Amino acid sequence: MNTIALATTGDHVGVNGVALAVLIALFALVTVMGFMASKWRRSSLESLDEWGLGGRSFGTWITWFLLGGDLYTAYTFIAVPAAMFALGSVSGFFAVPYTIVLYPIIFIFMSRLWSVSHRHGFVTTSDFVGGRYGSRGLSLVVAITGILATMPYIALQLVGIQAVLEVTGLGGSGNVIVQDLPLFIAFAVLAAYTYSSGLRAPAIIAFVKDTLIYLVIIVAVIYIPSKVGGWDHVFAAAEHKMVTPDPVTGKAPGAYIPAPTQYWAYATLALGSALALFMYPHSITATLSSKSRNTIRRNSTILPAYSFVLGLLALLGWVAIAAGTAPIGLDGKANAQLVVPQLFEDMFPSWFAGIAFAAIAIGALVPAAIMAIAAANLFTRNVYREWFRPSATPAQETKVSKRVSLGVKFVALVFVLTMDKQNAINFQLLGGIWILQTFPSIVFGLYTRWFHRWALIAGWAVGMVYGTVAAYNVVKPIPGGTQHFAGSVAAIPVLGQLGYIALTSFVINVIVAAVATVVLRALKAPAGADVTIKGDYFADEGDPRVRPLDEPVHLTTPTV
Repeated sequence: MNTIALATTGDHVGVNGVALAVLIALFALVTVMGFMASKWRRSSLESLDEWGLGGRSFGTWITWFLLGGDLYTAYTFIAVPAAMFALGSVSGFFAVPYTIVLYPIIFIFMSRLWSVSHRHGFVTTSDFVGGRYGSRGLSLVVAITGILATMPYIALQLVGIQAVLEVTGLGGSGNVIVQDLPLFIAFAVLAAYTYSSGLRAPAIIAFVKDTLIYLVIIVAVIYIPSKVGGWDHVFAAAEHKMVTPDPVTGKAPGAYIPAPTQYWAYATLALGSALALFMYPHSITATLSSKSRNTIRRNSTILPAYSFVLGLLALLGWVAIAAGTAPIGLDGKANAQLVVPQLFEDMFPSWFAGIAFAAIAIGALVPAAIMAIAAANLFTRNVYREWFRPSATPAQETKVSKRVSLGVKFVALVFVLTMDKQNAINFQLLGGIWILQTFPSIVFGLYTRWFHRWALIAGWAVGMVYGTVAAYNVVKPIPGGTQHFAGSVAAIPVLGQLGYIALTSFVINVIVAAVATVVLRALKAPAGADVTIKGDYFADEGDPRVRPLDEPVHLTTPTV
């Protein structure tokens, strides 16, 4: 057993030097790779197509690693087993079926989005929405929603790095600059190579990240259970914990098998999360970087390999129960988010624990970089250029996007350092509710122009307000009062069952948009100009109608 960083006074007992050295070495390796990525397939990075989408040139394997690195984040590594450890299958294992549901969605929807974006040079979903509906207003609300939903997601990647650093023994009380210095260094490195290399940096680092994660999880699910009595003991220990009432509250802490009253919550969480995940800007960015329509489809058939790994990862939360893992932070308080790093610290030799820690830390760098690029592209294309500098050149757009990507990461860093970690989680849950409200404008628009642009804005507004208020009203008692935004499940209107707030908001959004469309069409409200044609949604690599990358593009009319 290795040095365990436990504290009752806020100061760490010791640092696992070997594990930390391995972590630093692998971190240094990917840092060099990040900077060298600017020379990979060398071309000018003075356009968003090159800096922000990697030249739209990534093939099947690069896209597979990039999407895997993008969707399966460091916080996935931390949060899913933590939920299984603390609350059981309803809160944790729903992530496995939702990723399975996700890939048919990618196969059907994303290939059409890739085609129309490739044909017109769209860089963001807001570009597509603006061109499809001839509405700068609808494009703007989709962009703002994407940016707001992405910010806490970036912050949670830094939380994942913090969890690893805390278990290795770095941190504690004292000077805030000293205790958070490793996080500042990680932030600076991330910001620097993203600025210089754009999307090529996370694309090349994703190879290392995913290889490490596959290695660590496969070793963990074979080696650790054998050390704690086998899988029979693992499941028995998890069931005992989940069904044994807490002596203070008198309630069981979670669910080993979902009860009938939890079926709706489980199903709506899985379906709503699947619908929402590919609405996030970073998912779209990774998709649009592919070189062909079929690359997207091929990836949707091989990405389920990550779902298999995610299932194994989730079970590590229950392995930690059997192992008696005590996830205690450097402040002396129990923190379920530390359970997987602490399990690795306790059970692995120091050198392999370092590899495992590196897998988590590097697993934060890849998605954080893509998220920052995606949010910056949204701001540059759909706020800065569309509303303030319509004549901006591709080079000016890229310069603004690079600077905004730095600002986005800085805000995320401040968020992590100044706010309670639970608030970061709560805001990320809120981001999932928000981002799903862009689904009608984006996905429905891939197939039909029936919905009116103003009706889509009305549906979006009602869904956003309902979802935010419903999430705020989810409270839990804490010492000295109550905590709002304490979950993402609430009673479904009419049905009365507990369900995912995002999906309920989405249904309300669609109903409002449909009713408003009927009214607006009856009133003959102007529908806006559509710059796309039917054939655009089937375009592929080499299509002669594709706009050259260096040709300026104007996506929307001045109407709203």
